[in-house]
Amino acid sequence: MLTAKEIRDSFKNFFESKGHHIVPSAPMVIKDDPTLMFTNAGMNQFKDIILGNHPAKYHRVADSQKCLRVSGKHNDLEEVGHDTYHHTMFEMLGNWSFGDYFKKEAINWAWEYLVEVLKLNPEHLYATVFEGSPEEGLSRDNEAASYWEQYLPKDHIINGNKHDNFWEMGDTGPCGPCSEIHIDLRPAEERAKISGRDLVNHDHPQVIEIWNLVFMQYNRKADGSLEPLPAKVIDTGMGFERLCMALQGKTSNYDTDVFQPMLKAIAAISGTEYGKDKQQDIAMRVIADHIRTIAFSITDGQLPSNAKAGYVIRRILRRAVRYGYTFLGQKQSFMYKLLPVLIDN
Repeated sequence: MLTAKEIRDSFKNFFESKGHHIVPSAPMVIKDDPTLMFTNAGMNQFKDIILGNHPAKYHRVADSQKCLRVSGKHNDLEEVGHDTYHHTMFEMLGNWSFGDYFKKEAINWAWEYLVEVLKLNPEHLYATVFEGSPEEGLSRDNEAASYWEQYLPKDHIINGNKHDNFWEMGDTGPCGPCSEIHIDLRPAEERAKISGRDLVNHDHPQVIEIWNLVFMQYNRKADGSLEPLPAKVIDTGMGFERLCMALQGKTSNYDTDVFQPMLKAIAAISGTEYGKDKQQDIAMRVIADHIRTIAFSITDGQLPSNAKAGYVIRRILRRAVRYGYTFLGQKQSFMYKLLPVLIDN
């Protein structure tokens, strides 16, 4: 079984073999962009290249980007810990093309990596394509669908609406149709009862999106209209923790080796055991998730405070402490004791 570290390395090695330059993760904290407090997607560090403001140093890039999503359009904070697949901080594996390759290569390589390199079962994979938007004058993404048809039966290719399959980072800026790859991790008897196709994008914890291939073709202007980008961009993002879950045969991100060492450490500190009590399990998942967010945020230059980005981090810290206090009997400070485990992992 591949470890999380081996999975991350295999992704970078694969795209390096396809001519991509491997770049480091940008800091999770953003200080020079008034529109964003935190890096919430892998493409943030490339925004000026995508908009045509800066020339691209490399036309093909891949990386693993640490992201934070707890505010605005991507607000998952209250779900974190209660379900098995939302996080405040997560890693996004991504590959980019700035005016080089486009939909065909992005889809071919995604399939090659998932099925030929990682050996995921192709029968459990589904792809979504943008169904179009008549009011915006956008037709169905038949081009992406035609590439998927080389690999998937037609009933595994699903039309998606503007909410799910037209990617926009905000009210203005680069955007375009996207194609998500979903995986059905349910046991065979459940798959026999209900097709995975009927559960895609319905918040089922075992039928989940693992990779989003975004085909950036447009720039959304302030008046809401779309103009073509100077150069087409491929921007993909794969949920690292979810990929680890799929490859390690688990049904929860927290059962992978990304989180298990941390959960064991929390259990040791609080004298409990993960998997015995529902409320305590939620509390342990909350802390295991939040400690990563808080530590990486502080390391990247954002201390908890009472305003703006600092307040977001303080809220996450308070939530972790509250769950530890209420459900795990932690009446003294305890979060700092978890840092050695975080650093090791």
